[in-house]
Amino acid sequence: MPAVLIDDLTVRYGDREAVRGLSLVAGTGAVTALVGPNGAGKTSTVEVCVGLRAATGGTVEVLGTRLPANGSARASLHRDVGVMLQDGGLYSTARPREMVAHLARLYPGAADPDELLVAVGIDPGTRTPLRRMSGGEQRRVAAAAALVGRPRLVFLDEPTTGLDPAGRRTFHDLLRSQVAAGCSVLLTTHLLDDVERLADHVVVMAGGRVVASGGVAELTGDDLIRFRGPVAMDLSGLRADLPLGCSVEEQAAGRYLVTGSVDPQVLSRVTSWCGRQGLMSQDIRWGRRPLEEVVIELTSGIEQASDDEGGTR
Repeated sequence: MPAVLIDDLTVRYGDREAVRGLSLVAGTGAVTALVGPNGAGKTSTVEVCVGLRAATGGTVEVLGTRLPANGSARASLHRDVGVMLQDGGLYSTARPREMVAHLARLYPGAADPDELLVAVGIDPGTRTPLRRMSGGEQRRVAAAAALVGRPRLVFLDEPTTGLDPAGRRTFHDLLRSQVAAGCSVLLTTHLLDDVERLADHVVVMAGGRVVASGGVAELTGDDLIRFRGPVAMDLSGLRADLPLGCSVEEQAAGRYLVTGSVDPQVLSRVTSWCGRQGLMSQDIRWGRRPLEEVVIELTSGIEQASDDEGGTR
């Protein structure tokens, strides 16, 4: 049974479609990342999954329960699902431990509030109310609040926004430990290096639809070599050095791309050729395309929904 199963989901705000026939599967015990530009429909999709917004059409199942849920099924979802929204969800006058301890009392077998706050980098003994904390500190507390009930599934909307590098690393470690313990995750974020580090499956959205999906390696493709140099270099010598199946082109002004069956031997030939042209080795890059570049390419030119419902979606 998948953690989340969405089939032909539609969400409308008046005459505007924010989500247009969206279908996706979020696997159990895995991190599924929902990515795309502002207005792609990500937040609207999450809001339907957590019961904050009604679907206009299509079906959504969360942990095997079809939404909207009622009675004991609804209570079960409240117990088994954690939510970290992009904004809100915390009492501004509460202190961190007060907030997390209050939520812990609502769940049987909840995590220890103090241990969880320490895990996200917050001192449980702090007397500072949430309203006086930085945005990054509030995100840390929101993460603890989403996880304190030991959920089977957690929805995380922009969880690392405002965190410093150390805070992001701490959050990554915490999330990996939660997944290792059996928690499933549906993550939405614009920070695609988080996705590259954490996600088992990536769903790329644009214009309220899925435009691509797969593992990070599937989306970023084969290894390639990039290097920089003068504009319009004569590449005939390099082309002659490259083995069959490899090619080199000037992708943009002074930016060159070698594709094909790239391996260490090909890298050595490219490096030697660049050295003969007087190019510095630090200008040579070997590896897959960044996920950010792939997502921009996949979603460019697709009209996004506006965010006049009060937030980035």
